[in-house]
Formats: sequence, structure tokens, C-alpha cells
Amino acid sequence: MQYQAIIFDLDGTLIDSMQLWRQVDVEFLTKRGIDVPADLFDNIPGGNGFIQTALYFKERFGLDDSVESIMDEWTDMVGKHYSSDVKLKEGVYDLLQTIRENGIKIGLATSNSLHLAQTVLEANGVLSWFSAFSTGDMELRGKPYPDIFLNCAKLLKVEPEACLAVEDTLTGVQAAKAAGMRTFAIFDEDSIPFWPQIKEVADLAFEDYTMLAGQVKKELGLTTRR
Repeated sequence: MQYQAIIFDLDGTLIDSMQLWRQVDVEFLTKRGIDVPADLFDNIPGGNGFIQTALYFKERFGLDDSVESIMDEWTDMVGKHYSSDVKLKEGVYDLLQTIRENGIKIGLATSNSLHLAQTVLEANGVLSWFSAFSTGDMELRGKPYPDIFLNCAKLLKVEPEACLAVEDTLTGVQAAKAAGMRTFAIFDEDSIPFWPQIKEVADLAFEDYTMLAGQVKKELGLTTRR
């Protein structure tokens, strides 16, 4: 079919940031005298959106902090990195540029917050290339539920079936598939334990952006303008 839009996840998909978030988990809990449990993210009720994850931390660890203050603290902890030293993965800039030049809509569907997403995309010079932002601080169920992807398609004014989705995590791939989108998985080291499952769920899986970009261009019928 003729795809009209492509929707990307952010952390681990477009940018190298998953280890930064792992450090945040450790620092946040350690400061409160809590060890990081091995099953920390095994089961978050309502999905793994920014709001749901903050609520999950508050309830699981019996924190006195409000959900809003937890989100604010996380934002402060990573904000300076997102505005300065968190970079796009190799090959991402060129692929986004080609998609944009060919008039295909680009959307973002992330569990992260709108502020942090826009901060890091602006710092990397690609913010204006995105036509819609569906984020984890909106009143939506988080991944693996399809809500964030469905909302992004709605904002793009494109049917879900006319969207390609690119994800790096198992919950993200599950969410995109549940939204009815053709879904590509991109490898990220943080998801190594789940890579076999990710490859089973995704329509196609790629080790790097060189491989993924070739398939995206083929399916979207893109040409490179130089």
C-alpha cells in the first residue's frame, strides 16, 4: 500500500539515551535509600508512559513525592544532557532528511515527555521536521497499549494502516503492532535481552540504520535529492 507517514519512537530509536535513563533510575532510587530491583520495569500498570511510570515509582516504593515532582526531578536530571550531549543515532539525520524532502509526514510517538522530546530534537536540528508529537505526559495509556501511536496518527491526519512505525523495545513494537501499523524494529543495546522476541513481533528487524533506511526508502518510494 502507499504509506503516508512514518512514526518514530525516540529513546533508543532516534537517540542514544537508554543508558542515561538507567543511570537516572539508579540515582533517583539510591538517593532515597532504595536498591534498584531486577524486575523494575517488568510490569507497569497502564503502560510505560511518563505519567504512568512516575505513578508506578510512587506506589511501588511508597514515595512521599507527588507524581508531578517525580516527573520534574527526572526532567531536571536529564534535561541538560538532552540539550547538549545526547545525539541522534548514526544514519538517523540522513534518513529523516530524505523522508522530509520527499514530502512524507514524520511523527513522534514516545513514552518520554513533550518537553524533553522537543529539547533533544531541537538540539540535533530536526525538530521542525516532525509534524506531530504524541508523548508519555499526555493522558494516554502507555506502551504496550497502542494509544500513543494511534494518537500520533490522528494528529497527522493519517489512518494507522497508512503509517510505518519504527521502534527499539518490545513494548514499543507491541504498541505499534496493536495500533495496526507496519512496524520495523531497530537494534539498541539496551534491548538485547528482548531482541529475539522483538524480531518475532516486528514485521522486520534491522541491526543498524543503513539496513533500515534502505527498506524504509523502498517501502515509501523515496528518492534522495542532492
